[in-house]
Amino acid sequence: MHSFSFQTTRSVLSEVGATAKIGQLLADRGCKKIAFVTGSTILELGLANAAIDSIKEAGLDVWIFSDVVADPSQELILTAVEQAKVEGVDGVVSVGGGSSMDTAKLIAVLVNSEQTIEEMYGVGMVKGERLPLILAPTTAGTGSEVTPISIVTTGATEKKGVVSPQLLPDYAILDAELTVGLPVSVTAATGIDAMVHAIEAYTSKIKKNIIADCLARQALELLGSNIRQVCAHPDDRDARANMLLGSMLAGMAFTNAPVAAVHALAYPLGGHFHVPHGLSNALVLPYVLEYNMPEASSLYLELADLVFPELKGTPENSKLDNMLSLSASLGKELGLQSTLREVGVKETDLELLATDSMKQTRLLINNPREVTYDAAFSIYQKAL
Repeated sequence: MHSFSFQTTRSVLSEVGATAKIGQLLADRGCKKIAFVTGSTILELGLANAAIDSIKEAGLDVWIFSDVVADPSQELILTAVEQAKVEGVDGVVSVGGGSSMDTAKLIAVLVNSEQTIEEMYGVGMVKGERLPLILAPTTAGTGSEVTPISIVTTGATEKKGVVSPQLLPDYAILDAELTVGLPVSVTAATGIDAMVHAIEAYTSKIKKNIIADCLARQALELLGSNIRQVCAHPDDRDARANMLLGSMLAGMAFTNAPVAAVHALAYPLGGHFHVPHGLSNALVLPYVLEYNMPEASSLYLELADLVFPELKGTPENSKLDNMLSLSASLGKELGLQSTLREVGVKETDLELLATDSMKQTRLLINNPREVTYDAAFSIYQKAL
């Protein structure tokens, strides 16, 4: 067995209504004033109320930063950090999606550091310790509550990552109640995103390991058997809880066995066409799977029944073909766009997308099959 390391979030609390315990968890860590990081929609929907009330009931002050938007910019994050310093916060909470949690992670490290954000870009560049940090996802998709990663938009289309263990929170709170009101399209796209995390972790070329494999398989069993149910019956809290748990396990898996070409080809779609990240993954997934088959067919065969439970009992010689066709139709079945044209991409845009995808070397090195410019162009062409 080859050597490997494994890191994850210190503590997990999975319980319907668990956000009402956040205040006491922070008080137990000696916090006095909390930065509460979220988006305006989360506040408007009342999803943050239980957490904010619990912070106040624990005798703590709270400063609310609700300006987070999708794909947060470096400027937005630095503005939040400066305001947090003025407020004198000594703890950070986020109830929100991946962008809110990524922003909260960076506030927690930057408020407590002399480093600039530019000095933190890359892997293992953060020095020192962060403030106490609790993350509660409102979508079952990003797994950001258990990843040491924050993605920052640094230009018109460019993104950079801060990857360091200090970004792992003290607590990940899985509260299915937070996800009940999600639009079906968001539930579907983020659910497929989580599935991609697990699939790519299981086939990751360099850091694949036994713990991540176990987590990825369990994640796919939960996600594959619940994604249709939760989209058809949005109030099913058991299905919601299973999706949240599956998303978290997938996050733990890909933190330690990193994602690859699906994400590398998805990022330019978000940068240039503002396609939500989960949908971007869904649009290119079937064609990356097809491209990887010569190198990863045995691994995909091990996952097929988990991703699509209806394939159980299917002969092995047809199972992979069925897996490809189902992965191509799943998004459309759940109400998502299924082609790049539907999100505004034209034939003339493919060179730009392929060129940009080649910049994602951090991800591409993990792919089971080498991805060239021509291969990326061909994948986008098939997805068009």
